[in-house]
Amino acid sequence: MSKTALLVMDVQKGIVDGLGDQRTNYLEHVKQAVNFAHQAEIPVMFVVVRFRKGYPELNPNNKMFASILERGDNFSMEETNPLTNPLIEPSGSDLVISKKRVSAFAGSDLEMLLNARGIFELVLCGVSTSGVVLSTLRYAADKDYRLKVLSDCCADLDDEVHKILLEKVFPRQAEVMSSTDWAKTLK
Repeated sequence: MSKTALLVMDVQKGIVDGLGDQRTNYLEHVKQAVNFAHQAEIPVMFVVVRFRKGYPELNPNNKMFASILERGDNFSMEETNPLTNPLIEPSGSDLVISKKRVSAFAGSDLEMLLNARGIFELVLCGVSTSGVVLSTLRYAADKDYRLKVLSDCCADLDDEVHKILLEKVFPRQAEVMSSTDWAKTLK
């Protein structure tokens, strides 16, 4: 059983659509990373933001999530809506983990699932670099997980913040590499 898991975070329709021109290229990289993981028999866990109908979990004091309430259903993350983009549908062995906040660990059972499988290395990718990837990386580092970040499988609307995180911040707590470089380590 693999002690590594690939976390594909917030790669869901409403969020990925916000990437605009980056969308297609980004999804191809993530799809490739998922294929690499499947070939190496590494568990893939899709972490998605999900709320009950009407978003009762959202507090208007939370600046980031309050904007969802203001936008209404045009950016819906209700449990009844599609989870991911069809290009990267979870396969039969993949797990889908629902969360209620930015970090993959906040409001989810991710840590329990990782512990149950004896997983101590996480390979992170997702949208956005300054949101879910940063929050998850910080929490996981504090919990002593070994961490890798797939640079070409992370995206952010702010290119400068994305670059600083990947080049200066993340390397302090994780190994940052491309998905193809990661695949080479799996052989």
